[in-house]
Amino acid sequence: MKRDLYETLGVARNADEKELKSAFRKLAMKYHPDRNPGDQEAEKSFKEINQAYETLKDPQKRAAYDRYGHAAFEQGGMGAGNGFAGGSAGGFSDIFEDIFGEMMGGGRQRRSSGGRERGADLRYNMEITLEEAYSGKTAQIRVPTSVTCDVCTGSGAKPGTSPKTCATCQGSGRIRAAQGFFSIERTCPTCGGRGQTITDPCTKCHGQGRVTEERTLSVNIPTGIEDGTRIRLSGEGEAGLRGGPPGDLYIFLSVRPHEFYQRDGADLYCSVPISMTTATLGGKFDVTTLDGTKSRVTVPEGTQAGKQFRLKGKGMPVLRSNQTGDLYIQIQIETPQKLTKRQRELLQEFEQISSKENNPQSTGFFSRMKDFFDTLSE
Repeated sequence: MKRDLYETLGVARNADEKELKSAFRKLAMKYHPDRNPGDQEAEKSFKEINQAYETLKDPQKRAAYDRYGHAAFEQGGMGAGNGFAGGSAGGFSDIFEDIFGEMMGGGRQRRSSGGRERGADLRYNMEITLEEAYSGKTAQIRVPTSVTCDVCTGSGAKPGTSPKTCATCQGSGRIRAAQGFFSIERTCPTCGGRGQTITDPCTKCHGQGRVTEERTLSVNIPTGIEDGTRIRLSGEGEAGLRGGPPGDLYIFLSVRPHEFYQRDGADLYCSVPISMTTATLGGKFDVTTLDGTKSRVTVPEGTQAGKQFRLKGKGMPVLRSNQTGDLYIQIQIETPQKLTKRQRELLQEFEQISSKENNPQSTGFFSRMKDFFDTLSE
């Protein structure tokens, strides 16, 4: 009696495509003949899970199996005569590329013809000041990276020679091998998938087609750039192997915290302490903005702590636009310390002659609190 296909894969009958693929991949790696050489039972199990997956991953075949069971594929039923795998390629080959990639020590790796490989992308971390983010700048950076070898011009072969077509894979970079009942394709072990071999490598790059050098690059930092912005320099990454295209360089910007200003998008905030007398009687003070100019702030009489004053257009420029944010000055009132005897006497005298109108917020607060708790106790 044939085993239930869902049971073979170890999944529920309502399993979705992702669950089917995951279960199949796990079992295929476990029972693959390469991992179980000479084990007939493992080969049998491998064939069974392959048949189960090929049926259940196809919506039409799965519907037929759910309704008629194995009888749907016998005596001329759908899929009859197709053998194990039904001849399907689709997602099946993708799964096995993943499996065999892991078994060979790595995942799938695409190479261009002639063994040329695209160079890796590089990352460079740059810190700038808030003033530099405000005005923009052109920065010079030094980046250690791989560049195309100037002796062999990236071919990896000694000048006067050239790479040869790999005799093992005939230049395809892949070889096919039979594994019991199944034929698989693997990376060519002779050329490493490049399709070419170098018999006389370049003495400077040792056949790699690239060497490590430190380059100086110019980076344009636009005005208004924000913390965490990424700038891409196309083609300035690592050089490709054997003349392959270079990768890109990504510059990740961080803006150093400022001593006086905090940034929120295009707006700036600055907390300014003023004396109690200035807050009470009113006054003026100047603040220096990021463009180096001074802006005057007028403090009206009776200003309270936390009061904000808006300086329109004195914030950060908005990236790639003509707009500019605002600067908000938040007032902090400084309480006098280390009073002299005379200062203390004056403050005490002021307290004695003060009325409720002088301190409406504190007077009102305590009055409301008293009324609230009196009401609760009734």
